[in-house]
Amino acid sequence: MGIKSNIYMKHILTILLIAFTIGLSAQNYVEHKVQPGETVEIIAKKYLVTPFDIYALNPDAKNNFKTHSVLIIPNSKIKNEPIVENSRELTGYKSHKVKRKETIYSITKQYGISEEELKKANRRLYSENLIKGDKLRIPQYRTIISKQTLSNTVKKYTVQPSEGKWRIAYKFGISVSELEDLNPNMNEVIQPGDTLNVPNIEDTDEKPIEASYGYYEVLPKETFYGLKGKLNLTQEQLEQLNPDLKTSGLKAGMVLKIPQSSETRIAATINSNINTTDLKRNLTNFKTKKIALMMPYQLHKIDVDSVEEAKDRIKNNKLLSIVLDFHVGVLMALDSAKQLGISTNLKVFDTRYHSAITSKLLAENDFSDYDAVIGPMQEESFDRVASALKGDRVPVIAAMNKPKQVYSNVFQTLPEDKLLRKTMLDFIKADSLKVQVVIISDRANKADSEALQKQFPGSKLILSRLDKKNKTKDAFFIYHSELQNVFKPGKTIVFLETDNDSFASSVISMLNGFNVDKTEIILTTLKKGKAFESKDIDNINLSNLKFHYASVHRDYDESKTNGFVKAYRKEYGVTPSKYVARGFDITLDLLMRLASAENLYEASGDTVETEYIENKFRYTTDFFGGYVNQAVYVVKFDDLKVVEAK
Repeated sequence: MGIKSNIYMKHILTILLIAFTIGLSAQNYVEHKVQPGETVEIIAKKYLVTPFDIYALNPDAKNNFKTHSVLIIPNSKIKNEPIVENSRELTGYKSHKVKRKETIYSITKQYGISEEELKKANRRLYSENLIKGDKLRIPQYRTIISKQTLSNTVKKYTVQPSEGKWRIAYKFGISVSELEDLNPNMNEVIQPGDTLNVPNIEDTDEKPIEASYGYYEVLPKETFYGLKGKLNLTQEQLEQLNPDLKTSGLKAGMVLKIPQSSETRIAATINSNINTTDLKRNLTNFKTKKIALMMPYQLHKIDVDSVEEAKDRIKNNKLLSIVLDFHVGVLMALDSAKQLGISTNLKVFDTRYHSAITSKLLAENDFSDYDAVIGPMQEESFDRVASALKGDRVPVIAAMNKPKQVYSNVFQTLPEDKLLRKTMLDFIKADSLKVQVVIISDRANKADSEALQKQFPGSKLILSRLDKKNKTKDAFFIYHSELQNVFKPGKTIVFLETDNDSFASSVISMLNGFNVDKTEIILTTLKKGKAFESKDIDNINLSNLKFHYASVHRDYDESKTNGFVKAYRKEYGVTPSKYVARGFDITLDLLMRLASAENLYEASGDTVETEYIENKFRYTTDFFGGYVNQAVYVVKFDDLKVVEAK
């Protein structure tokens, strides 16, 4: 209890420190006030976005959509230029007496009307012939010229065999990122028969897909010269394959058709090893760094005069505990940077985990001269800060979250899930010729597991059983007999793909029972979620199965001397949490990069990879020009410890 008390007291002191340094601050943003009778679908059409885009930025709207509430509306991903459309308005009628030899055709031509319009005004003409002397009503119209936009900007498209994301993006003239924005629930590996949202263009405007070619998405700031080194294709060759380049020029996000040999060359470039950069040798910029830390401390809910009440709030509020741990890591990083000659002016802002407060902070403070902003944690608040500071090119660090949109000034420190999956898949493939592969999956992950099976010819797929009474419901279990005679002497890689903790627990227990004698079972997964962290899963079983997975971070190496860990243990008597380590790693990396170049952008080329206590960072630019961390670990359970797998 004494150690915990020390930690809580330290957190209380941290809160008091923040309370003295806290400031208040916001920005103009595209907002929409819901009018009576409006639905999300109507609003989406008005702004040329999808309902999914609106729900992503306004999650409360799913269950609490009210008139006069304010929604955050993202920029449209669909080009929908206004078109000129003529309409005719009926103003009255004039009389016409039919002459000899006159016909319906000649009369309509004389007055500039259609046959249908004439018959509607004279209904007997539907059944009677025109006779000399008949008196007809001739409708009179006036022409109204107006500009209108297409009402249906998105249509449904069924994925065809051999089509992937890049091919579909190429077909409809959009980027992969835009395709993913239109389909937020799209599987990582799409399958033939999947239905996707795509731009509603004419069928004749769709580009044909050729199976003998590969497809490449142009990165921000890429030039023909840069593509020559990456693809081994000249500008003339690229224009020959992609005629649109001659008129549009090279643009970020466009998908190019390339030979398959060039696609192979890209893969080799991406997978090449990059040595860790020691930024201590490159420190040249020793100007004081101005950093803003925007976190949801929620100080308005804490009575700093009552130590016991503050203790209880820290103990029972998981978010506050995480934030304070991260804050302690930030302060320790500032101290470490100071020892290297890097001074920092840190200003702390309490966002209260509320977008309106974040807007107020932006409105009341000038962030244009800051070297970087760390946070906020809430997705909507982060988006507002990044968007507001984009014009001043102030870097905004997504430290604890993945932003909805990676603007050109955003540094996303958490790698994408698809990179984690690819890293794990490549790691296993390096040994796949020497081992057998078994895939065990629940029904929710069936499609992805079937796609995974195609990656390993000869592998076996075992799906969870369906409920006996409801054949459409997953029962989340497999029979022990289904694993008998599956594992042969030697090594077997078992992929377990599930989000269900009870299913994960039972399968892991069964696998451990088969891991005997000359049979070696290595457990892995492409998507490690909370199912593998259940209290029902024994870490001894995970160690016996040498459980491998791709991870954003690793546990620090206890066998090596670590000044950060030693200092934290001396202060608090316990090992630092992963949030303390993350606060330390992100902040020290930020300060070291700022001190090694003129600004953070210049210090974040894709050949610079840094590594600290538990995290490493290597940034590449994405479609919007922002920076996304590409450095991940493959770790494994070994003797009840999680260590890096080599």
